[in-house]
Amino acid sequence: MSDTQQRIDDLVKNSEVVLFMKGDASFPQCGFSGRAIQILKACGVDTKALKTVNVLADDEVRQGIKEYSNWPTIPQLYVKGEFIGGSDIMMEMYQSGELQQVLGTPQQ
Repeated sequence: MSDTQQRIDDLVKNSEVVLFMKGDASFPQCGFSGRAIQILKACGVDTKALKTVNVLADDEVRQGIKEYSNWPTIPQLYVKGEFIGGSDIMMEMYQSGELQQVLGTPQQ
């Protein structure tokens, strides 16, 4: 495993909820990342406690996360070490109540 893959693996496994995104929770730098943050907020996730990784700040992580998950797009959400998906999957799971169950937050 490369250093970058090891760093990503450590982040995923040592964070309850981690979102690889463009920008950060207070200043998303693409619409999909912004939508992912809004979905997490709607689920009751405290964005100050949320671990976010700005892939624009590190090109190795930007490419490495796509290889790590075998998923071509960003943002990417991980909960308790498990890959959940991007903003479209997050929206579908939120609408069905499944995302709230995965996150352990009450349905609004």
